[in-house]
Amino acid sequence: MEYTVMIPAAGSGKRMGAGMNKLFLELSNKPILVHTLLVFEQDPACAGIIIAVKREEKPQIQAMIEQFGVTKIKALVDGGEERQQSVAACLQAYDKDDIVLVHDAARPFIRRHVIGALVETAARAGAAIAGVRTKDTMKLAPEGTVEKTVDREGLWIIQTPQAFRYGILKAASDQAAAAGFLGTDESMLVERIGHPVKIVESTYDNIKMTTKEDLLFGEVLLKQSGGLER
Repeated sequence: MEYTVMIPAAGSGKRMGAGMNKLFLELSNKPILVHTLLVFEQDPACAGIIIAVKREEKPQIQAMIEQFGVTKIKALVDGGEERQQSVAACLQAYDKDDIVLVHDAARPFIRRHVIGALVETAARAGAAIAGVRTKDTMKLAPEGTVEKTVDREGLWIIQTPQAFRYGILKAASDQAAAAGFLGTDESMLVERIGHPVKIVESTYDNIKMTTKEDLLFGEVLLKQSGGLER
């Protein structure tokens, strides 16, 4: 089943402390963003890619797309100050009522079988998100002092992609914007309008490049896998 993926890439990446957009940093001689784009470029089920970018970075990103032969780009739209605004801009540039994915631009290690499972689940249930079960003991400590130990059974660490039927995500996005509500991910917006969201089990190596330590781990993953082709 085909899908279109929307990638918000207009963030600042301050936690990386690189003094530049972290998506331009390289893993094995390719920018992080390019690694992520190539995952979808190489997936036969991916019908297109829509990216939200900073207007001033658009020429640089366009040059990357051309240099590395990414052919599935359908639009480069202007991103917003918040991720939610960037995703809304991507949704505005699309109008087919089929399956859309939202994926972090700095998460290049997603595996194709997880993408496929997300698409199938979203087609059936309307909404599906990637996640892994928490392995650590969880504590509730709002003020820095433990109030209780939380039962980790049933707790998930949520990743991307997040997959939806277009109409469901568009309605959730529009309603959130009208109410001035800012969510932490797309699933939160869909949950807010009362639509159930299914979880698809992902892999623990589907990490997001957020800190310098993540870059080191990313290089190790690339060496172990021999590349990102899935």
